[in-house]
Amino acid sequence: MAIELKRDIYEELLQWKKNNSGLVLEVEGARQVGKTYILDKFAREQYEQYIYINMIGKSGQDFLNCYNAIYHWEVGQQRREGALHDVFKAYAPDFEDKKSTVVVIDEIQESSVVYSCIREFAREFTCDFIVTGSYLGKTREKDFFLSAGDTDNLVLGTLTFPEFLEALGKREVYRNLSLYGEDPHKEYDEIKEYFDVYCQIGGYPKVVQTYLETRSIEACRKVLDKIIGIFIKESSRYFDSVIEIDLFGQLFQAIAVMLIKEKKGTDDLVTDLSKIVFKEESGKVSKQMINRARSWLYLSHVIGYCSKSIDCNYLDIVENCRYYYMDLGIAAYFLRKTGEKQSTIQGILCENYVYLEILKRIRDTDSIAGNAPWFAVYKKTGGELDFYVRSLSDYKNYGIEVKAGKNSGITASDLLKDGRLDFLYYLKGDTYGGKAQEEKILTVPIYLAGRINFNLGCE
Repeated sequence: MAIELKRDIYEELLQWKKNNSGLVLEVEGARQVGKTYILDKFAREQYEQYIYINMIGKSGQDFLNCYNAIYHWEVGQQRREGALHDVFKAYAPDFEDKKSTVVVIDEIQESSVVYSCIREFAREFTCDFIVTGSYLGKTREKDFFLSAGDTDNLVLGTLTFPEFLEALGKREVYRNLSLYGEDPHKEYDEIKEYFDVYCQIGGYPKVVQTYLETRSIEACRKVLDKIIGIFIKESSRYFDSVIEIDLFGQLFQAIAVMLIKEKKGTDDLVTDLSKIVFKEESGKVSKQMINRARSWLYLSHVIGYCSKSIDCNYLDIVENCRYYYMDLGIAAYFLRKTGEKQSTIQGILCENYVYLEILKRIRDTDSIAGNAPWFAVYKKTGGELDFYVRSLSDYKNYGIEVKAGKNSGITASDLLKDGRLDFLYYLKGDTYGGKAQEEKILTVPIYLAGRINFNLGCE
């Protein structure tokens, strides 16, 4: 029997219901992160009536049949009032349009007709609507009516490190640990041991369940291999040619190679990817193909972008200069296949972990400037800072240097000394934490990155 994994998004779903905005909730997330499971649980526990429609299955076809029979409309005709309500009545005769009813439409990207009804769902119905899909990137096509003003949005990713710890019964230890080494070292050591596992397996629910049952990282890799295969196979339905499908499959590995080779970002991600994937044969692939494939990975929540700040200046940003994976298990899987030594891979995984923590802070709070995490280059020295944060709480500049071991970053120290940074966090794998230089330099165990503060100037 599968172990039930508690997800933090459940509380966000409860808050959305409580807010009663009248908007349709669009839940985004990669394939197999548990969207259907958590929405099914939420709908059954929080509503009296629950209507589920899967646009990739029989229920979706049945709903479209009802729609075509009842809601048929041609240009020049007047739309019949209440027709969409009648569609739901035909699909589910006991349907009641009231606040205690929720309609969940899964894989909605499979029907531009149904997706384009979101505005009417929001404006003409009393009941709640939730729509979701693994490949919502398809809705950027011209057949889909964009309904941004009629939706609320939530993103479900793979399990975060705190959610992973909760499955192990260790979240309270994580939550209560001092950032600066003031608790018993054995408690830090225990959380670090689990962090090392998390860096290897990531947070896909099926992978985490496999680890809980077997404690085998090798078994987890086999599950990851299946997840990747399913994603590539399913995504191939949305590409036009064999070359594009082949290219798409190779991009996963190419991104791992870029993370190893490129530390200062690039002004042309498309060209660099093309060189890695096809080398001297890159002429066979157009920039448009590369761009379409990488955009699909991004819109499918498999990769994320990081932008570059020049000299830690929040007004001098070069957008989308680096990739990161949206799950550490996927990152570890492809980094391992490059053949790079484990110490280098561990450093990149730690950096990827911090990227995800900053991205989560940007999405969930109004406390950090920018739409994506930033790294920084310092033109004076030619050096690089792993991450740069401009706080919207105290309007101070924070540097973050990520180190898997004990090493310190020279560029980070120079930026602090030259007044480009107000505070500097060292996130290290081999530390219990500490403070230095009048509390301007703060060393924190890397696995506590999700708890660091960007409001030190307010204290």
